[in-house]
Amino acid sequence: MPYDFLDTQLGTIARELPGATRVLHAQRLDFCCNGQRTLAEACLRKGIDPAATVAALEQLCAVDQDEQNWNHASAEQLIQHILTRYHECHREQLSELIRLARRVEQVHGNNPDCPNGLTDHLSDMQQELESHMAKEEQILFPMLMRGEESLSRGPISVMRFEHDQHSQALDKLYALTNEVTPPPHACNTWQALYRGLNEFCADLMDHMHLENNILFVTQVTAKAL
Repeated sequence: MPYDFLDTQLGTIARELPGATRVLHAQRLDFCCNGQRTLAEACLRKGIDPAATVAALEQLCAVDQDEQNWNHASAEQLIQHILTRYHECHREQLSELIRLARRVEQVHGNNPDCPNGLTDHLSDMQQELESHMAKEEQILFPMLMRGEESLSRGPISVMRFEHDQHSQALDKLYALTNEVTPPPHACNTWQALYRGLNEFCADLMDHMHLENNILFVTQVTAKAL
């Protein structure tokens, strides 16, 4: 890819440069549902200086990358990776995060820094994500595995719409948790909760990116041409 990062779309950077998703996520730049925006446009919308992001991306270009490049994987390989790395992982993550959030709210609910409402929000996310993943596992992924690209276009449109909803849910999560930043006085449980939230948010963004920008594009659109 041409490494003129400022004028390159976020989705392209995330798709073609291994390790870039971590850099973009650290800046809360949505490379998934808003992956059509250039880095310059996204930084302008966020009100951040793109210089540090560009420097971090350039550093990735200068070192060897061990991360798997999924652009050239088969649909079967990518789907299996999504199922084991993300679907199974999200189910474990959310159950524990809900437990930790409930404990923090019970103990620290009167603290103005407490993320009150987070437990309910995570429970809502769990229900919505479970429904979403079930549709993929039972309907969409079997279609793609059978090579039924034309039949899969409708379900893919639904999955993309639901990804937008998941992205909005992440925005609310960030708002509830001060960008997932624990206060200086946070107890061990509170800190563990926020570490887990950061991991979950990064995983969910990577999950949606692999589907929106690779599986739904290179494995479907390209075959339909």
